[in-house]
Amino acid sequence: MAEPQYTVASDSETTGEEKSSSAFPETAIGIDIGTSQCSVAVWNGSQVELLKNTRNQKLMRSYVTFKDEVPSGGVSNQLSHEYEILSGAAIFNMKRLIGRVDTDPVVHASKRLPFLVQTLDIGVRPFIAALVSNAWRSTTPEEVLAIFLVELRAMAEVQLKRPIRNVVLTIPVSFSRFQLTRIERACAMAGLHVLRLMPEPTAVALLYAQQQQQTVHENMGSGSEKNALIFNMGAGYCDVAVTATAGGVSQIKALAGAAIGGEDILQNMMQHLLPNSENLFLSHGINEIKSLGLLRVATEDAIHRLSSQSSVQVDVDLRNGSKICKVVTREEFEEVNLKVFEKCESLLTRCLRDSKVDIEDLTDVILVGGCSYIPNIRNVVKGVCKKEELYKVINPLEAAVCGAALEGAVASGISDPFGSLDLLTIQATPLGVGIRADGNSFVPIIPRNTTMPARKELIFTTTHDNQTEALILVYEGEGTKVEENHLLGYFKIMGIPAAPKGIPEINVCMDIDASNALRVFAGVVMPGTDQPMAPFMEVRMPTVDDGHGWCAEALNRTYGSTLDLVTVQKKM
Repeated sequence: MAEPQYTVASDSETTGEEKSSSAFPETAIGIDIGTSQCSVAVWNGSQVELLKNTRNQKLMRSYVTFKDEVPSGGVSNQLSHEYEILSGAAIFNMKRLIGRVDTDPVVHASKRLPFLVQTLDIGVRPFIAALVSNAWRSTTPEEVLAIFLVELRAMAEVQLKRPIRNVVLTIPVSFSRFQLTRIERACAMAGLHVLRLMPEPTAVALLYAQQQQQTVHENMGSGSEKNALIFNMGAGYCDVAVTATAGGVSQIKALAGAAIGGEDILQNMMQHLLPNSENLFLSHGINEIKSLGLLRVATEDAIHRLSSQSSVQVDVDLRNGSKICKVVTREEFEEVNLKVFEKCESLLTRCLRDSKVDIEDLTDVILVGGCSYIPNIRNVVKGVCKKEELYKVINPLEAAVCGAALEGAVASGISDPFGSLDLLTIQATPLGVGIRADGNSFVPIIPRNTTMPARKELIFTTTHDNQTEALILVYEGEGTKVEENHLLGYFKIMGIPAAPKGIPEINVCMDIDASNALRVFAGVVMPGTDQPMAPFMEVRMPTVDDGHGWCAEALNRTYGSTLDLVTVQKKM
């Protein structure tokens, strides 16, 4: 029997009676698009409800297959065998690829996926293609994500019986602003308007705040502040947050994140089971892709079984003359992925240090995401936080989307008579924002983990006598050198009065509003005067597109250090 197709009703096709009968008028939906799975939820008037696809599934695979004339994704498409997803016709892991250039290590690691990822290593968008009728069909992560979002939107419109326009999406903590613009572009291609892009642990913190608020109401008490650590690890990313919660208000004290997750664990295990796998699959022929798919499915199954068993048997025929017949123990699995677990531990330690919250003051430790079922991940979190028990009230696979749905209701102006939506999240900047100065150094003006909205400024000065122009290069990240960070944009300040170096003062101010929009202001003031010598510049970031690695090199090649600035030390 053919799979029923989703039909999207436009505003003109929807009757007034149908509009008024909707139980969820104009409430934004929450979407959690994970690297491997996704889900959609909405506030239904009394609680968060997860939407299901036509196969009655709340969690759907995050992929789009191009084997038919019309691409289809994991929302409405059902493949008869797991390895069909890995036959070369499907694109997945789009969350790991979106907004990245071909020099990125994450992109290079993706070359081991069963579809085509090519790089020129020059700082531009990688070439991605699916295998369709023995030919490579090129696409982009934005297009793949947009196709998938169209299906999610159609599914939601059928169930809610109304058009869907506004969404709240969860994102990894480590996403750059360039990646955020790519996510927004994919949403626009799917006809969706983004109300919020919410870091995943922040969404979980909002759900936790609501649960604590309900507990207080049930106990008829005022409730005291609770500190919680949230560890979220899925297939593509690992995020950590420390939040202070009281009265429905969740303040993010610190955030930390990295592009490390279940995909890295899977790749490590595939390499362990078949040590020469990288060389075998470099050609990306049809037979090689099928073999890679079979190996991937068998390895993934083994990892899942190791969560509940001390050892597993792996038997797989790769259909290229190679067979794998091996017993893998949990100890062996942990040793192969030692670096992944060490990275998780370092993120936990850094986030706790940045939050200035003592481990003894942590009320709850919340573990979410697909990797939360891995025993050693649980042991690492418990060990760092010195907790015997983890918070058990939250569903690890549904927490982020439920938090996004709550934010969707709050951002849509929905009120609840019982106070369930009297919620507020005070967010923090996940990455520092600053400019290039003092040689090749990254000088943060708004440091990471600054409470948002934020507005800060620093004073710089010229490095050459009679310097009449200055180049402002805006970066985002955590590194001390500019090349370790993301270039967001650049502009020149002109009209600096000719004077000895160190005399003119260049004031650079950065402003991040509640919606996370970044504006940069810059102007020149001479000592002893209050008025700027030239009109102030105001630039909204980011301004660069693909090839921003080229931009930085070209700017350096053209201007060198002739337009550099140095930081003016504050007088004590």
